[in-house]
Amino acid sequence: MSRSYAKTRDRLEHYFGRTAAKTWEHLTSDAPVSRIRQTVREGRDQMRAQMLSRLPDDLTGCRVLDAGCGAGPMTLELVQRGAEVVAVDISASLLEVAKQRIPERYHAQITFVAGDMLSEGYGNFDYVMAMDSLIHYKAGDIAAALAGLVARTRCKVVFTVAPRTRLLTVMHVAGKLFPRSDRSPRIIPHSEKTIAKALKKAGATGAFRPLGRVAKGFYISQAMELEP
Repeated sequence: MSRSYAKTRDRLEHYFGRTAAKTWEHLTSDAPVSRIRQTVREGRDQMRAQMLSRLPDDLTGCRVLDAGCGAGPMTLELVQRGAEVVAVDISASLLEVAKQRIPERYHAQITFVAGDMLSEGYGNFDYVMAMDSLIHYKAGDIAAALAGLVARTRCKVVFTVAPRTRLLTVMHVAGKLFPRSDRSPRIIPHSEKTIAKALKKAGATGAFRPLGRVAKGFYISQAMELEP
């Protein structure tokens, strides 16, 4: 684990676990939200559906890591397909929301863990899903994380990054202008070439391929996958 990864992870733990826990609980619910937040909600729904389309409809007997599960929407769809899921999130408070929202009849299929999504203690998996849980990290940290995950994955790791678009680049630069105490964890945009180069440097073996991009209002995300 690099110092920059640990520093970013600690910022995310504070932000999602304390500063913005209620905001994300509300955003991921069915409650009415502003028009801007509605586009973010719809974008996240579209991206989750795209990522799930890369997995079999029947996941019975498969072990899946939901890395950065948040309030649990991805975890729920995975267990409904029959998977055994390790649902990990840096925010203990959002993990409690997930436990409350996912019907109790599925809880036997889920191991809820508040902690670091990269811990080797979780064991090996058939699939790893990492939706928007890597978008705050530098390319080298993303590649190192993926190299560690794919080494413990039988089939594939499906993940997202923030694509390098003009809007996200401007937002990234503008975020640096705010006082550090007022900043939410910044999203760092990356191109496909940057991620591919970083993966090679990190020694991540396997087939890397970009998938589809979702751009819905203020939600912009690029899906990718890595097969061992």
